[in-house]
Amino acid sequence: MNIRTLCLGALSFKEASGYEIKKEIEDGLFSHFIDASFGSIYPALTQLNVEGLVTLRAEEQTGRPDKKVYAITDAGHDALAKALSVVPARDKYKSEFLFEMLMQHYLSPGHIIVALEKQLADLNIDLSQMNQCKADSSQMRVPGCEFVMGYGEAVLTAGANYIELKLAELKSQGLKAAE
Repeated sequence: MNIRTLCLGALSFKEASGYEIKKEIEDGLFSHFIDASFGSIYPALTQLNVEGLVTLRAEEQTGRPDKKVYAITDAGHDALAKALSVVPARDKYKSEFLFEMLMQHYLSPGHIIVALEKQLADLNIDLSQMNQCKADSSQMRVPGCEFVMGYGEAVLTAGANYIELKLAELKSQGLKAAE
């Protein structure tokens, strides 16, 4: 997936500024897909506008420059559908935590427990945020939201369950977290 497709996808839900699209990619509905910087979002929006796939209007703001608000066009919806009609590439998963666990023979058991506990806490935060997102998106009535949320919840829950199992194993051996 490229930034153009991501921008069209975000705009298919509602019109937005480049800043608002960036926030959705960082913290919102689109935060679990791909990363995008302002340096890639704004050129993509400019090109989409030139191609007639989005419209642009200036929204006046007090004491600030006009806000550029983008909206998807019918041609943009068609382009989005076409871009999405390819089989997606294999997911890429990058994790500093998993690297550390791979190299755990360099770590003390106490550090491993701390790392596992932190990862478990992070997964639980993500699950909590996902549940909030599920509640927030329930009024959107987008069929794909339910699938994405369910898939994310299943993956996060499986990861949390596995870490809980490993923590229990280490603690049953009398090991404690490093202080």
